[in-house]
Amino acid sequence: MSLKRLISNKTMAALAVLFTAFTSTRAFAQEAAAAATATAKPVDMVPIYKTTVFYVLLFLLLCLFIAIIGKALKVYELTRETEGKASGVNWDKINAVLFAIFLIVGLYGVYWEYSVHGDMILPEAASEHGLKIDQMLNITLIITTIVFVATHIVLFGFVYMYRSDKNRKAYYYPHNNTLERVWTVIPAVVLTFLVLMGFLTWRSIFYKIEDPNNKPISIEVTSSQFQWDVRYPGADGVVGRKDYKLITALNGLGIDFNDKNSIDDQVADEIVLPVNKPVRFSLVSKDVIHSFYMPHFRVQLNTVPGMTSYFEFTPTITTAEMKAKTKDPNFKYLLLCAKICGTNHYNMQKAVRVVSEEEYKKWVAEQATYLTNDLRATFKLPLVVDEAAAPAAADTTATDSTANTSKIALKK
Repeated sequence: MSLKRLISNKTMAALAVLFTAFTSTRAFAQEAAAAATATAKPVDMVPIYKTTVFYVLLFLLLCLFIAIIGKALKVYELTRETEGKASGVNWDKINAVLFAIFLIVGLYGVYWEYSVHGDMILPEAASEHGLKIDQMLNITLIITTIVFVATHIVLFGFVYMYRSDKNRKAYYYPHNNTLERVWTVIPAVVLTFLVLMGFLTWRSIFYKIEDPNNKPISIEVTSSQFQWDVRYPGADGVVGRKDYKLITALNGLGIDFNDKNSIDDQVADEIVLPVNKPVRFSLVSKDVIHSFYMPHFRVQLNTVPGMTSYFEFTPTITTAEMKAKTKDPNFKYLLLCAKICGTNHYNMQKAVRVVSEEEYKKWVAEQATYLTNDLRATFKLPLVVDEAAAPAAADTTATDSTANTSKIALKK
């Protein structure tokens, strides 16, 4: 093939196209690289340090490093053994020193936890019995902390002091009746004291002598996945009867309106409590076991299907006062579920407000009754009709002297 035929017009044209495309692409690439360099920002590594994967990989890397060191030491030991030399590492001494280090670090960790996180165990108590529970908890923590520190000092200290030594022979000490009695009697006495203290505290909370001049306010709370339904007793002060067989789409709580005490029962979107007044909660569940938990009031009790639980306490700090104490303008007491009850368990909560008695009475007067006209029709009760919405009904009662001052007309 001649050179002339090889370098034909078509070949030259193709080469020209390829060269042009190459130079154009290179120019575009250079421009893009320059633009990227001009607009590039430093990579923020902080989010990476906050991920779980980062710390898992870091832990695995540390384990790998320790394994490599261990293998290297093992090779070193085997090499000395094959050469007929004595062991180059005194592992007994190393283990003893590590135990001493663990003891010091561990005791410092206990101190650090108490000093940094000690006040995070529970929030400030806002009920009368909460102070008793906190006192019991503090006594228990003091005793168990002393025992924990003392036993670990002895445990780790003995490992360090009596580490293996070729110049020392172990002393055979099989039994000591006095020691057996001491470490049996002392724990028994301490545990008996703690159990009796808990029992007496529990009785003082659950078994109260009712003051006729300061009777508790009855409030019923019904738990269900995943909400709390609150029912106040109304003007008569008595929460009406309920029956699960009466539960319908309209009557979600199964309230029996044939019971006259149910007629004025009120429904509320939040729990409002008067300060320094006893409150008695009746707790029931519609579906599964939940746990009625209000940490600030030191209240926690299971709500169980088919049975009613009760808890009575007296709140002592209003929401406004607690906002000032915590310096948090958004503070609010919460009712939580402390029993894992399903997928939305974490979101099962209700706001709780503690107010003065005057504010409480005003709030209660503004709450609607649970009994609606639809429920009245179901239970064949007189319907409540507003005069403004039914002027004809108002005219029919105009001749009645008592109806002139009434704001409602009863329509059968």
